[in-house]
Amino acid sequence: MATEQECRKALEQLAQRLAANAQDARSRLDLDRTLACRITDLGVAFHARLLNGQLLDITDGDDPRAKIALITTSDDLLALVAGTLALPQAMAARRVSLKASPFDLLKLRKLL
Repeated sequence: MATEQECRKALEQLAQRLAANAQDARSRLDLDRTLACRITDLGVAFHARLLNGQLLDITDGDDPRAKIALITTSDDLLALVAGTLALPQAMAARRVSLKASPFDLLKLRKLL
């Protein structure tokens, strides 16, 4: 099981990766949404803002009003960010749950 610090670092790495590809990310995902990342095995959560393909303002704690929620375990979060676990397969295996409106799910699919 990964630690809370490792999960936070993984989210920060994801934010950096999106920032490094800002032009491409912006063209693929032009949303302005709140995002919650809930880590089930640690009982912790993080929240951030997804704006024009960028992950901004990563903060500790849950946002129950978040428009998009990613629910997974700590190890699966690290594997997703590292690229060793593909999101579609993880969702099919119920290792990851992504809750969002149908419109947002279609938009998020562009990142896969």
